[in-house]
Amino acid sequence: MDELFPTSDFDSIRNATADRDGLIQCPVIPVRSTVVFPNMMTPFIAFEGRPINAVQAAMSDHRTVILLLMQDLNGDFAIENLHAIGTEIAVGQVIPYPEQQKTVLAQGRRRVEIVEFVQSEPYYVARARVLQDSTRYDDDTEALISTVISLFQTVSDLGEMIPEELLDYAMSIQEPGWLADFVGSSLTLSPDERQQLLETLVPTERLREVARFLTRELNMLELREEINGQVQQEMSRSQRELYLREQMRVIQTELGEEDFFQQEINDVRQQIAEADLPPEIREKAAKEMMRLSIMPPMAPEVGIIRTYIDWIVSLPWLKLSEDNLNMRHAQQVLDEDHYGLTKIKDRILEHIAVRKLAADKMKTPILCFVGPPGVGKTSLGKSIAKALGRAFVRVSLGGVRDEAEIRGHRRTYIGAMPGRIIQTMRRAGTINPVFMLDEIDKIGADFRGDPAAALLEVLDPEQNTEYSDHYLDVPYNLSKVMFITTANELYNLPPALVDRLEVIEFPGYPEEEKLAIARQFLIPQQLEGHGLTKAGLKFELSALQTLIREYSYEAGVRNLNREIANVCRKVARLVAEEKAYPHRITAKQITTFLGPPEYIPPRVNDVDSVGLATGLAWTFGGGDILSIEVSVLPGKGQLMMTGQLGEVMQESAQAAMSYMRARALDLNVPAEDFEEFDVHVHLPEGAVPKDGPSAGITLAAAIISAFTERKIRSNFAMTGEITLRGRVLPVGGIKEKLLAAHRAQIAHVILPALNQKDLVDVPKNALRTLKVHFVEDMQQVMDLVLLEAPSELMRDKMRPKDETEDEKKTTEKKAKSEKKAKKKEKNKALPESETPITPDTDQPPV
Repeated sequence: MDELFPTSDFDSIRNATADRDGLIQCPVIPVRSTVVFPNMMTPFIAFEGRPINAVQAAMSDHRTVILLLMQDLNGDFAIENLHAIGTEIAVGQVIPYPEQQKTVLAQGRRRVEIVEFVQSEPYYVARARVLQDSTRYDDDTEALISTVISLFQTVSDLGEMIPEELLDYAMSIQEPGWLADFVGSSLTLSPDERQQLLETLVPTERLREVARFLTRELNMLELREEINGQVQQEMSRSQRELYLREQMRVIQTELGEEDFFQQEINDVRQQIAEADLPPEIREKAAKEMMRLSIMPPMAPEVGIIRTYIDWIVSLPWLKLSEDNLNMRHAQQVLDEDHYGLTKIKDRILEHIAVRKLAADKMKTPILCFVGPPGVGKTSLGKSIAKALGRAFVRVSLGGVRDEAEIRGHRRTYIGAMPGRIIQTMRRAGTINPVFMLDEIDKIGADFRGDPAAALLEVLDPEQNTEYSDHYLDVPYNLSKVMFITTANELYNLPPALVDRLEVIEFPGYPEEEKLAIARQFLIPQQLEGHGLTKAGLKFELSALQTLIREYSYEAGVRNLNREIANVCRKVARLVAEEKAYPHRITAKQITTFLGPPEYIPPRVNDVDSVGLATGLAWTFGGGDILSIEVSVLPGKGQLMMTGQLGEVMQESAQAAMSYMRARALDLNVPAEDFEEFDVHVHLPEGAVPKDGPSAGITLAAAIISAFTERKIRSNFAMTGEITLRGRVLPVGGIKEKLLAAHRAQIAHVILPALNQKDLVDVPKNALRTLKVHFVEDMQQVMDLVLLEAPSELMRDKMRPKDETEDEKKTTEKKAKSEKKAKKKEKNKALPESETPITPDTDQPPV
């Protein structure tokens, strides 16, 4: 024992002497994590303050101290935080330690139990009772000693923490208490477990605790040994494969061949290192790269992982294009590329202005351009990107029915790819392009999901900061993108999607704007495209008007551009054949080049007529003139409607008819006329479907005119919805309808009073040629359009002629005679018992 643990430094220190009560008095050293067992030498850490003061006092007086473990290891050195049972120790060498701590070597002497504390400054002093081990042994003591030594030997063989000298010394100990303390101090135990072992005074119980700790340690060592064996086996396999691969690489290098798979892995690793990726995305790419590097080249997942890493690396994650916020430049670009569209251009300039003043605070709007085809929705998106200096990308959603087209497929599917949003972002190259989702109203839905629902996250500024694509499986930031959607109509879109869009309507171009667009944009482009720039070709005003009115009936200018190109091709052929060609294109030459007109101009009533009213209608191609004819015919009071009228227009006709019947007395129309005459309502061009409530007052005027035979002024056109009480309600499409009246050269237009606010959008030159009348009820309409009634109604001539009095008497007498003869014949055929009551008597026969 003296050779293993030299005790020369502690020989001069004697144990404390007990007083008459059998108590010793010693300084107390509180410690946080150390328990010293009797007869064992263990270092412990003494902290600044009372512990250091107690150590210094013990060393100066060559006396022992009491070492007590704290109950709360992280608490302060308070008396109530100390265990009652500790160890009397002798203090030896002191080693300075950083942070105001010292390492002290201690030799355990005896177990003690604190009775009371008698001093607290500058260090604790306590009176304690020496605790002796019980000398009572049972029959299991020898077996316990043998078991503990055997387990200790096994643990020593498996572990590397127990020197062989300790094992030899433990085998020579025969006292069970000392053996338990010796083995317990050699194991890796927690402070609480060491304190528990210190407080166990019965040696056999202490040996059982040590045996339990040894068994636990043995199980952990065996498990560690098993894991180490598996790891070593895997490392050996990996090292062998690495060695073989290195040999193969050297051989291929000597033969002039290369390991293409390894070269590809190196390229991928270099791409990841050079890519500008956020930290979490770089970590994801590095993890996939690690998986790829440990796979054999022919593994099925190699291609999947390789493609995934390519998508991760090639996507723009942080690259921003700098916005051009010059307002004059933006205005110039928009005006150069598009004519008119004042409201839309103002909205774009407002966006640029706000971005110039508060770029970090504003949220990028989601614009939706709604309008008929050919009005410049897609081309305006390109102009916006050009004005802002951003990249422009476009995705056509027409016919998309699979949700995976938007969100992508999971990587587990064969041939999986990201959705169209992520694909287009890679093509854009920046995270803030102008992204156009074209034909958003043409999206469909089937058993594969609803793509419109998948767009909700894309087009919501509150959600698209972390857009989730099924293929990428990592969030992607779309909040910097300026989304622009286009649609012809909105009724096909879900309300939740429309709610996320800022709808901007594109009305059809009036004729004046089409003329300006043709002169400024279409004709120069077509002349350049057909090589006629130097040919001196010019289109006269009459030629352009003919093209617009008779060859390209539309809201936009796409067909007009096509017809101009058709004329340019005819001229280009003449130039190429070196034949004479016209330098000025007139209306007559348009007919020569293009043949008969495709569209017949709307025919307007030029004669005041009964039952013939002119209405105004909104169509997909702009405004149009609508003629409504009503005839009253002898019949049974039926209402017939022809001309492919929709349900809403049929209901408007029924409402107009009900209003007419309610006003029959005021209009001098006999009530029996509604039962003796049929009403036929017809709208010409029966092959064209017609619907909507805006023809209400026109139908009512035509029906009233047909019944009262008051002519309708031919120079009036009207639009408005009618109620059963005769109120005139507002309708839509006022700009298009007024432009249609302007083209048809109609002098007067009747509009609902509540539509007066819509005149702001109508061009001034069109309003100068029109006299607009605003009405609130049907009586005002009748006062404006109906002329005086004729002195003799045609409907009266169609009635059956009245019979004279003599003819009526002769007819009645003849009817009575025929009735009496029939009764006599019937009485002859009956038996006597069944003779009926005769007309001459009031009593039956007896």
